[in-house]
Amino acid sequence: MTEHPRPIRLHLQNQPSEAPAFHATEAVWAAAAERHPDLARRLAVTIGWTQADFEAAIPSAEILVTWVSVVKETRAVYAHGAPHLRMIFCTSAGIDRVIPFDWLPDRVVLLNNSGVHAQKSAEWGLMAILMLANRMPLFATRQRARRFEKIYAPSVAGQTLLVVGVGALASPIIDQARSFGINVIGVRHAPVPHPGCHRVITTAALDDALPEADILLLACPLTPETTGMISRARLARMKPTAGIVNMARGAIVDQEALCDALEAGRLGGAVLDVVTPEPLPPDSRIWDTPNLLLSPHVSVDDPHTYTPRSLDLFFTNFGHWLKGEPMPNRIDTRRGY
Repeated sequence: MTEHPRPIRLHLQNQPSEAPAFHATEAVWAAAAERHPDLARRLAVTIGWTQADFEAAIPSAEILVTWVSVVKETRAVYAHGAPHLRMIFCTSAGIDRVIPFDWLPDRVVLLNNSGVHAQKSAEWGLMAILMLANRMPLFATRQRARRFEKIYAPSVAGQTLLVVGVGALASPIIDQARSFGINVIGVRHAPVPHPGCHRVITTAALDDALPEADILLLACPLTPETTGMISRARLARMKPTAGIVNMARGAIVDQEALCDALEAGRLGGAVLDVVTPEPLPPDSRIWDTPNLLLSPHVSVDDPHTYTPRSLDLFFTNFGHWLKGEPMPNRIDTRRGY
């Protein structure tokens, strides 16, 4: 008689403050389990909504699937209050809010959901690039001022897109940009070629590349190395007609310097999906900075697919984990992503 392996205890903790479209309900989990029946049979699952649910489940949980905000709120628990825990899968791509990782026991692997955002990031990123190329932030500013003045914009074909961070978030945008004839320069930690980039440089060469950029796209993780990367001095190296798209984290950019440059006409425009702090306070100058368009950190989150795709990605990594294989979404805690 064949013995079945003991079920692995997984706890899925929701964050009720998130929009209901992103909740992992029993029905959403059941649908994911149907897509991955062999792996789902290996798990004994509990789903929590409250702090009491979390406290009841975490002492016996071996895997935790949850929002990074939940991890941030409960970091003190993991070293001693979760003795059986071996994996945390965050349903977020950015895990900068839980850096440094001194709270994470050596026995626990940490994963994110990088890759879930590909379709939506391609759409939003291309939209932002085309809006900047066609001067839409400027037209929005002049609309508020009731100024009907014609300004003509050339085609984006032949323009240069400088992309800081060429991972899962930026790659589909790069592909779309290439289809419009845009020249793409990628910036990454090491000079490893990227199939969509005409060339790739390291962050050490960023200063030399900035004057070439017609549009600067920020899609990198927030780490100690990238915090404040786009400084006042680096903004000054850009063309006065250049535009900036930030869909990474607000703290990567010196926001005061960006606002100064836009107000002085030393940059052509900006499209921001992320700022610091979030939510943006009512008295922030960003609200009234000319030639700047702001969306409230919604660029890559598809309410119809975000949680199902996150769970599919969990199952992919879980399958690798069971076989002792490298997991594609494992965070390198030395790098912070």
